[in-house]
Amino acid sequence: MFSHVRSELTRYLRTETVGGALLLIAAALAVLWVNSPWEASYTTMIDTKLAIPALHLDLTLAQWTKDGLLAIFFFVAGLELKRELVVGELADRKRATLPIIAAVGGVALPAVIAMAVGWGVEGMDRGWAIPVATDIAFALAVLALTGSRIPASARIFLLSLAVVDDLMAIILIAVLFTTTVAFLWLLVAALSFAAWSFAQYKRWSSPITYVPLALVAWYALHEAGIHPTLAGVILGLLTRVRPDPDEDEYCVPAANLEHFFQPISAAICVPLFALFASGVPLDSEVFSQLFTNRLSLAIIVGLLVGKTVGIFGFGWMAVRLGIAEKPGDLGYRDMFALSVLGAIGFTVSLLVAELALEDVGDGSAAELAKAAVLLTSLAASLAGSALLLRRGRAHQALRDERALLGQE
Repeated sequence: MFSHVRSELTRYLRTETVGGALLLIAAALAVLWVNSPWEASYTTMIDTKLAIPALHLDLTLAQWTKDGLLAIFFFVAGLELKRELVVGELADRKRATLPIIAAVGGVALPAVIAMAVGWGVEGMDRGWAIPVATDIAFALAVLALTGSRIPASARIFLLSLAVVDDLMAIILIAVLFTTTVAFLWLLVAALSFAAWSFAQYKRWSSPITYVPLALVAWYALHEAGIHPTLAGVILGLLTRVRPDPDEDEYCVPAANLEHFFQPISAAICVPLFALFASGVPLDSEVFSQLFTNRLSLAIIVGLLVGKTVGIFGFGWMAVRLGIAEKPGDLGYRDMFALSVLGAIGFTVSLLVAELALEDVGDGSAAELAKAAVLLTSLAASLAGSALLLRRGRAHQALRDERALLGQE
């Protein structure tokens, strides 16, 4: 069982690392495209309507990536969270406590800082949630590139923290961006979730059962007025993780679905969302506002300071108070470097920026917020990389010293 869990973790990290690289390429392409002479073609692309008249769906391509493709991303996150809670790192209470408490700090402190800095600014009644999320793919990609020489427990800590972080961000999205609820459609969604859970209980495996249920759940939440990506998380959490006595552990539904959907999420869904959401014009006016406008400052300070101090501070305090245990090979300096990576708030932060600010200032507030997220994520990745490289050299020197003493 444990070897399978470790292999699943390795595969997950490898896929998310590749996905992170594709995400960066897509984001860079969007920024270059929108700041080129071909800007009009980018705007035309994201505003192109793709309607399904029979279902009364009339969404742009940008909206389909935000509401549709990200549902797959959140489905994978739900599957991973379920696996972590049942058979992974979060299944062990002592091991789970540290990343959970660190994640709580990494959500709470950025929100408080953003509210304090942006108090009274239009859109900050919900915009304070922009800096609360850590991007799993982006952070793991940076860790893989620059943190190969630090202990494996660092990767487990970051992954567990980011998964819990994403769950809290998803709950915030559901609460903040649900204004009116159509209860009949909410009942349809609930029945779809119940049917999915019943099918799992009965051990049904045919896609003919699950695909329609997933589509109905997504559509019902959309019509109910709740952000439909929540359907992905709930379905992931309702999927069976433990194998039956006579069942191969590699054939469990959660493992099969994650094997199938995670590459799609990492290689297609998230990069496409980044391409459609990262097109921010970087003219002199935007740059001048980044460090003077309280909206952008709230996001920058919330991410860089709030995430770093919140993750490290809450984690350090939990260990010092005896509430949580730190892996023996993971030093506080390693934790601090990982906390800096926690300030990379890309996918979910961009999503929240669009949801919270799309109607503020004819969309200019959302563009400024997205520019702040992009800039801060870049700064956090560079600072985190420098710290990880330094910690990697320290760990390598320690290993070399132990090897030398062992030879003597």
